Amino acid sequence: MNEHSILKTGAVETEEPAQDLLSLRTMMVNVVMVGTPGSGDWVLVDTGIGKFEGSIAEEAERRFSRPPVCIVLTHGHFDHVGNAKELADRWGVNIYIHQTELPYVTGLKDYPPGDPTVGGGMMARVAPVYPNKAIDLGERVLPLPPDGSVPGLPEWRWIPTPGHSPGHVSLFRERDRALIAGDAIITVQQESALAVIRQEKELHGPPMYFTPDWDEARSSVRRLADLNPQLVLTGHGVSMAGQELTDSLQRLARDFNELAVPEHGRYVRRDLRSQKEE
Repeated sequence: MNEHSILKTGAVETEEPAQDLLSLRTMMVNVVMVGTPGSGDWVLVDTGIGKFEGSIAEEAERRFSRPPVCIVLTHGHFDHVGNAKELADRWGVNIYIHQTELPYVTGLKDYPPGDPTVGGGMMARVAPVYPNKAIDLGERVLPLPPDGSVPGLPEWRWIPTPGHSPGHVSLFRERDRALIAGDAIITVQQESALAVIRQEKELHGPPMYFTPDWDEARSSVRRLADLNPQLVLTGHGVSMAGQELTDSLQRLARDFNELAVPEHGRYVRRDLRSQKEE
């Protein structure tokens, strides 16, 4: 399924594409542990689907034997914040998210509902049942530093990648050009339940059924392509690296309207549809 080792550990699958990067898949979405086992601090990026607090904490204890410095969220959608409050309280740490996302995780504003009309498979058809209501992560949630730094990760910087959500961010490390992309790009056709089950690796734009701003999403993909990442961990799917990543990301950035924007959908502008038809 992937050139890197993927192992089942209890309720989750893990993939370790680099010594200090561990991805855990909770049902259909990944969380990332950033840090070298046995040395220094580490940070948890995203927290997955709810009810996986125990599995994530167990893997963290096995790998690091200590809590993270903090939790960083790429955005506030339900499948990325499912265990955030529970883990933050358990470990006594803060949660960081982009300033624009704060209303969605402090009980003030709902996300747009999922769009079942984008097509692509069962995951899209059931989009209206996915939670979109605001949650409240309490006093532990704070805005990311405006200078692009990432708390607890001095080598990393956060990159604005809105579109899938208004304040979506990705994390990038210049030294090895590693990218934690959240849902700005993903490596599985998330609209298809069969593709999700099989974890068929193929680079895609953000999940169609939960992306309300395709202009911003396109700009974000082009921003990531300009970084020329050599390894990417995404919110859905397995890691991708090297020439396969370079070729796939450049093609996605170049042909975004054709490859990523759905043929129809309540959030797809008419002019984008016409561009796809030309």
